[in-house]
Amino acid sequence: MPRSSKKPRRLVADGRVYMWSLRHSHRDSGSGRGGGSVVCVHTLPLNPQPSGTGGVLRIVFVAGPGRFVPGGAPFGSGDVGHVHGATLNLHEPGAVRALLDAAAARGWLPAPGETRAVEVDGWALLEAAAAGRDEAL
Repeated sequence: MPRSSKKPRRLVADGRVYMWSLRHSHRDSGSGRGGGSVVCVHTLPLNPQPSGTGGVLRIVFVAGPGRFVPGGAPFGSGDVGHVHGATLNLHEPGAVRALLDAAAARGWLPAPGETRAVEVDGWALLEAAAAGRDEAL
């Protein structure tokens, strides 16, 4: 039986434990009055564990020109990337770890007692994460 994609998964990085999952949603692109198109969004929340050891890191990928965040075929579930460049599958623990490492390299660290969620544009992390994932392979 396949695992539920909605059930949080466990990731251990540098001695810290995180629970993560992938969420797909839709957002109005905001282009035009009432006539904006709907775009796909992948949100990857990483929750430091145990609870209370830091705020949630939300890495968000919003589809746009030259960027894909598919809602289905012909791409795989969880895929994000540049049309002619780096790609990741957000269902793969190695990709999630690479994004976490890229966010940490840019200064994000869970702070004990912090409860505020931090939202980060995933596109700013994609190139570094894809390169880091490829090096780890």
